[in-house]
Formats: sequence, C-alpha cells, structure tokens
Amino acid sequence: MRKLYGCAAVLAASIFAAGDASAFTHVVTKGETLAQIAIRVYGSPRYETAIAGANLLDAHGGSAIVAGQPLEIPAPAHHRVKEGESWFDLAKTYLGMSRRAELLARANNGKSWVPPVADQEIEIPAVLAHIAAEGETIATLAQRYYGDVNKAWELDMYNDREATQRLGRGDIVLVPLIEIALTEEGKREARLAAERTRTEGSGQAYEVQRRAEADIPPLHADIHAGRYVDAVAKGNRMLGAGALTRLQLAAIHRALLEAYVALDAPGLAAGACASWRQNVGPAPGVPGAAADVKLDPRSTSPKIRAACGPR
Repeated sequence: MRKLYGCAAVLAASIFAAGDASAFTHVVTKGETLAQIAIRVYGSPRYETAIAGANLLDAHGGSAIVAGQPLEIPAPAHHRVKEGESWFDLAKTYLGMSRRAELLARANNGKSWVPPVADQEIEIPAVLAHIAAEGETIATLAQRYYGDVNKAWELDMYNDREATQRLGRGDIVLVPLIEIALTEEGKREARLAAERTRTEGSGQAYEVQRRAEADIPPLHADIHAGRYVDAVAKGNRMLGAGALTRLQLAAIHRALLEAYVALDAPGLAAGACASWRQNVGPAPGVPGAAADVKLDPRSTSPKIRAACGPR
C-alpha cells in the first residue's frame, strides 16, 4: 500500500473559518470555462489548474465543466495572532505539522524563528490534495501548480519526501498554494457564498438535496465499474455543494471509502469511514452513534475493515 503523505492536512483549506477569504463554492454558469473563473476570482488564467486540482477534474487529463456544477474554489484563510503564538504553533494548527512553519512564515513575509506580532492578521495558504496519475512526477506537479519545475523541492519538503522518491499512481501529494489570492470580485463571491450557506429556508438546500438524489446512483455505478478516480471527483463535488441530508452524506462517504481504499489512500479512506459512521448512525447526541455501526467481515473486504479500524 502506497504511503499517504501528510494525510492529516488533506484539503485543509476547505475547513478554515476565515471570514470572507476561505474556500468557497462556485456554481458554473452556462458557457463558463475554468480559465474564465480563474481570471474572475484570482486575476489570472494560470490558476485554473488550482481549481481543476481541487475538484479532481484533471485526473485523467480532462477538465470539462458544465452549467450548474458546483466547484470548490481554493482560497487563503486568515487568523488573528494571539499573544504567545509562534509560527510553529500556527503551522501545526492550520497546516497539520509544526515543521511547515517556514512555509507559513514565508507566506506572510516573515521568518519562522521570529514570532508573529500579537493581533497581526496572517494568511493561511490554501492547500489541495492531488491524487497522482500514472507517469506524474513531483517536477510535473510543480510545473502544473507553480509554473516552475525548479519548485519541486518545495513539494518534497512540504510532503516530507526524499527527492529521489518516485511518485506512484494514487499517491496523495499536498500542494500549498502560496501565491493564490482573491481579487475583489473573488472576495465578493466568497462573502456571498458564505451568506448563502448561512441562509436557511431559501430553497437552495432543497435544490442541492434534489440534485444529490439524482447524482448518488451514478456515483455508486462508478464504484461498481472500477472508475475510482471519477468517483472521488464526483463525490467531493457533491460534498462541496453542502446542505445534504445525513443519509446522503452517509451514501457519499461510503462510496468514497471504497474509492480511497482502491486508490491505496488509507488516510483518506479512514476519514471517509469516520464520516460515514457519523452520518449513518443515530442522530448526534445519541449514545453509540458511531460505535453501533459495524462492518460484516463476511461481506466487507479486509482493506475496508482495516481502514475503518477494529470495530
């Protein structure tokens, strides 16, 4: 089973609470392209690769999008420094490991050995998880996301890899997007997306849930047909839409569990299993909500049972 690099921080950008500048959902309009969206939210078409990577659109070399499709837009988060916090503390909290302090400090024009100033607002780079395809290398990923093969060492350092390590199909590489910043239009869209998420009874949740009901059967069809990378892309797009019911979340995470196991991504599989158990069990607050969900060894593969732990 291939090593999963830094799985604890996978897709960290999507969970930051960051005011008007955290990852948000953009719904594709008719005729829109990834390049047009990148120009609108980032000010440059070069960053369409970040949008494609965050939504796993380019896993097979294609990045077609359609009207009505929700896309996660990577964006930096922000944190107001508290008295006594160091770059190492903040890197562990937001990037998963204290040794990433140098990158976090550099993203804010600082040095890791010089603590940030209390009440200073710092920027937390967006981080996306790239699932490697056959023949990809760290150098090709550096070219894709940074536009410079010479920055491969940054990806190696962030993922705690040796430069001589080969990248295999299905390996997970975390890509910190230090240079990405939102335009004023991007910030406005992020604020509107956050407002829509907070608004209840607007009919948006109804539409999202109705679309999910139609999309879940094709998701499971991808699993049964062995189209695991396609299933990961589809499942994460559905999760990115938000406002799903617990049963819908359970169905999606169960499919992602199988896909991640097949792709030899044990960290992601474990996370999907935990989310599946949380949503398939009794309602939150009921004793045994997750513990009562068991996997039958007669009908469940050993790899899936291993990803879910000894229950």
